Amino acid sequence: MRTTFTALATIFALTACGQTSNTSPTTGTETPNVEVAAEPTAEEIAAETERLNTWFEEKFEAEVLESPIQLTFLGRDERQGEIDDFSEAGLDAQLERSRANLAELQANFDYNKLSPDAKISYDIWVYQAERAEAADEFRYNTYVFEQMQAIHSFFPQLLIAFHKVIDGEDMDNYLTRVSGSAVAIDQLIAASKRVAEDGVRPPYFAFESVINEAGKVITGAPFDESGEDSAVWADAKAKIANLLEQGEIDQAKADQLTADIRTALIEEWQPAYERLIAWQEEDRVNATAEAQGVSALPNGIAYYNERLANQTTTNLTADEIHEIGLAEVARLRGEMETIKDEFGFDGTLPEFFVFLRDTKDDERLYYPNTDEGRQGYIDDATAAIDGIKAVLPDYFGILPKADMVVKRVEPFREQAGAAQHYFPSTPDGSRPGVYYAHLLDMKQMPKRELEVIAYHEGLPGHHMQIAIQQELEGVPTFRTQAGFTAYSEGWGLYSEWLSKEMPGTFQDPLSEFGRLGSEIWRAVRLVVDTGLHAKGWTEQEAIDYFLANTAAPEGQARSEVRRYIVLPGQATSYKIGMLKIQELRRKAEAELGDDFDIRAFHDTILGGGAMPLAILERRVDEWIADVKAS
Repeated sequence: MRTTFTALATIFALTACGQTSNTSPTTGTETPNVEVAAEPTAEEIAAETERLNTWFEEKFEAEVLESPIQLTFLGRDERQGEIDDFSEAGLDAQLERSRANLAELQANFDYNKLSPDAKISYDIWVYQAERAEAADEFRYNTYVFEQMQAIHSFFPQLLIAFHKVIDGEDMDNYLTRVSGSAVAIDQLIAASKRVAEDGVRPPYFAFESVINEAGKVITGAPFDESGEDSAVWADAKAKIANLLEQGEIDQAKADQLTADIRTALIEEWQPAYERLIAWQEEDRVNATAEAQGVSALPNGIAYYNERLANQTTTNLTADEIHEIGLAEVARLRGEMETIKDEFGFDGTLPEFFVFLRDTKDDERLYYPNTDEGRQGYIDDATAAIDGIKAVLPDYFGILPKADMVVKRVEPFREQAGAAQHYFPSTPDGSRPGVYYAHLLDMKQMPKRELEVIAYHEGLPGHHMQIAIQQELEGVPTFRTQAGFTAYSEGWGLYSEWLSKEMPGTFQDPLSEFGRLGSEIWRAVRLVVDTGLHAKGWTEQEAIDYFLANTAAPEGQARSEVRRYIVLPGQATSYKIGMLKIQELRRKAEAELGDDFDIRAFHDTILGGGAMPLAILERRVDEWIADVKAS
């Protein structure tokens, strides 16, 4: 899963966005205001396209400079000592800038005089504008603190994993970010209180998770006398010691930084987290005893419909998505029956699920719940990804330049049974992509799932797609940073299916069962997500459906269902996106016959960056037409 955060997603989704009253043909609404005129010449198209791309660069650069966090994600040094503005006024200001940008775009450029790829850029910009406006209508329906996007755990992660420290000035900026993080926490508390005024609050379990994880952040020195350092304090001391060792700072500067960061952590960081914990404890009593989907919240059905459109980039209804899920579950159960028999299990498919779920001491099924077992998981996942690297040129013309690594999730945010996830590399490749695995309880990490998850999160999945997108040079920069869940997660799930075509993968029945289990998992999501949010399902009903159709351990199933409850619609994007990419591949194979080139098809999918599925289909159609014409 390519991770975002509630508040960060609001900010980053608005980059290069704004309101529009009429859009391009690809968005399915009205078309731009263009006059019917003679066909533009090649020179006119080149000139207007160049002018538009220059405008895109100027606007994207101005907008990205408004976000210190995104600058850090991009590996840039500007505003390194700052944190984004999470206040209501900050969100309003960004939306107003975006609206002004869109009005300027529509008033100053002739859509008919753009190249095909420039029209795609125009359409993506407008689509993002529509998406941002639709989302902002439900600003007060969104949970601020919950266990999945975990904005409360992001600030230590920003400092530890993303804040680059090369010299003393970088460490000064680290110090000011400690203070800035405390301000951000208070702004987010204010946002949470605002939505609570409307009766919008996450389920009971989210409060428990936030309180627990926020407590972890301020456990250890310098916050208490436990004898162990907190994660952020250990990180700060290690980075100061490294600068001293490298000769970048002297002892006096090291002592000053150590003292100042300790003071900021105790006097600003810790009180902010204590205020968060106090607010969560205060509001927890107002949560319902049983978790409910968002349809139970004020304006909940409309909010869920917006979420489905946002996450799938389609107009599919909850009922349609539910039925697609039921059909896919039935199809995949049939394939799983075959693999069960191949494995040699003498029993029904539900009995096989139970065998895989409950036989914890079988070394074929689980790693030991020890540090050696955890390292074994990391080593085997790395080896699976390395195996894919060797054959990528047979399936792709465009390859990522940035490397990637497999890591265990940091202790302060690790959760047993939680979903693995990926954090992108920098565009210049100076920071590798990271596939993070939750290894707290190895009995919730089945061996059969290792291979398929490694391909999904790493290669040819998220790292492949996101690194290539960030490294693209032939498109406006904003497209290298655009995010559409149905595209990115659709690619991740398609990559699991694609990996089966590659030599050396899924060699034993259990691994193949793991691949099918991963796919049926995403089909189950279509049923469960819509069930929870549109059909009145309870948390337990969703868990029961999950356990009846997958071999997931109960803790993992519960964790997944709770994820769907706090992130309405997000889980539907995977299967919807995969089905579209598979459909486009079948279409290209049928129309091109012997001229179909798998490498060129994948380059067409990945070579333009993330985009809504309708625009992706148009891009593939244009590629098919070009191949036929040649």
